[in-house]
Amino acid sequence: MYGFHIRASNEKGGSLVVDEKTGRLFPSNNNKTTKQHQKEKKTGNKIKKTFRSIDRSIAVLTIFLSLFHPRSFLLLNSLANSANERESLEFDSPSPSGTVPQTLEARSCSRSLTVETPSSTEASGTAAERGPERSRSGLGLGFRYLTGVAGGWWDKWTVMGAAGSKLEKALGDQFPEGERYFGLENFGNTCYCNSVLQALYFCIPFREQLLDYYSNNKNLGDVEENLLTCLADLFTQISSQKKKTGVIAPKRFVQRVKKQNEYFRSYMHQDAHEFLNFLLNELVDILEKESDAAKSSPETLSPSKKIANGPSHPVANGVQKEPLVTWVHKNFQGILTNETRCLRCETVTARDETFLDLSLDIEQNSSITSCLKNFSSTETLNAEDKFFCDKCCSLQEAQKRMKIKKPPHILVIHLKRFKYIEQLGRYKKLSYRVVFPMELKLTNTVEDADSEYSLFAVVVHVGSGPNHGHYVSLVKSHNHWLLFDDENVEMIDESTVQTFFGSSQEFSGNTDHGYILFYERLGGKS
Repeated sequence: MYGFHIRASNEKGGSLVVDEKTGRLFPSNNNKTTKQHQKEKKTGNKIKKTFRSIDRSIAVLTIFLSLFHPRSFLLLNSLANSANERESLEFDSPSPSGTVPQTLEARSCSRSLTVETPSSTEASGTAAERGPERSRSGLGLGFRYLTGVAGGWWDKWTVMGAAGSKLEKALGDQFPEGERYFGLENFGNTCYCNSVLQALYFCIPFREQLLDYYSNNKNLGDVEENLLTCLADLFTQISSQKKKTGVIAPKRFVQRVKKQNEYFRSYMHQDAHEFLNFLLNELVDILEKESDAAKSSPETLSPSKKIANGPSHPVANGVQKEPLVTWVHKNFQGILTNETRCLRCETVTARDETFLDLSLDIEQNSSITSCLKNFSSTETLNAEDKFFCDKCCSLQEAQKRMKIKKPPHILVIHLKRFKYIEQLGRYKKLSYRVVFPMELKLTNTVEDADSEYSLFAVVVHVGSGPNHGHYVSLVKSHNHWLLFDDENVEMIDESTVQTFFGSSQEFSGNTDHGYILFYERLGGKS
């Protein structure tokens, strides 16, 4: 509880004080004129401002010591406790006049709360008489308040440090040399961003090429800040840490995301898959713009930057140039072929399209393999959905199927867990159990040879609905599985990954479900 120091004024302008035992108000022994009260109040305000400036200075010193010199912080904390004890003795002692104490302060409260009416004035006694007591109170309050604030930071970083030490202890001698496991601070609702960033950071080919891009472009003074430079700076900051574990605040990157896309500016629950799509496409756009700018002014471009974004394809003899293939494309882009067979003339029409991830419909108690088969299943086009055959020059019944023509090096699979229900008029989360294996074979490809993949990251949605919840990441690094939950990082068993397959029953207490899967192709790049 807070103690209250209540002061009011009577009709004649005199001060009123409250009796601690009866709670009644009665006139104080000191009735002053209005001018005297105003003068003393002005003097008191000056004293308050002086101690506020002192408090701010102590605040900066305290927080600095708490972060960089813990021993000095502990000494300052002990001084604050001593000041608290002295002040408690002063306020608990009887009033000099032997009548009524001026402050009703609970012993359990470290600060007294003063409540005044608009017409209230300062307590009786001159400013000079109140000076020493007020100064002791100000220093005591300043020490206690500031050590409380710094203590909060100290507790936060102590807990994070303990978690990091626990992870280092769990890995022991098996801690990968040169690897860093850092949590990311959450700025209110940025778990969707943190979970995707962790998955991308442990996508080793992507990370290495991003760091190469940063090293080739960091010394160029004319490079304008964008999402790519912010991401490269964040990954460089993590990889160059002297400590093996800890926490980093991706503030600059998050601010850039919100500046680039107003969709992510609100504090509503965001979708991790939409963020991943936005991020990859934005990186591609930036690299393509840089490549176009480089071709327009080759004399100002360094040799390292000429190859940073991928091979160039100049126009020769009026032939249309091929689209730019950036290192983002090399990692994530695959090619789908849409085959349509006319059932009258048997002519097959094929149309290719690129993709950065595959979005799969899911069913209860299914697997990724079955979902991929359904993705490539044959669909009959008839009635109102007939296909216009160029050879027949008319609408004809046809069969349509989608196949993977060129598998990507990094296969990103998005499970459609949020489905619009017409009867409900809203989206609903599907908690279906979908098994995703550690090793995956793609059989629905144009080539006969199967493509083998290994799972290295999973973005998990935690929650029962689409409009609320939380995101975490499961990451495989150097044959160890780790759970990244914003600032917290911990080691988990491989068997724990199976608990994120989903629920075999519709109503279940388990709300932690795999949402985005990251597979890396085995046997080199495609």
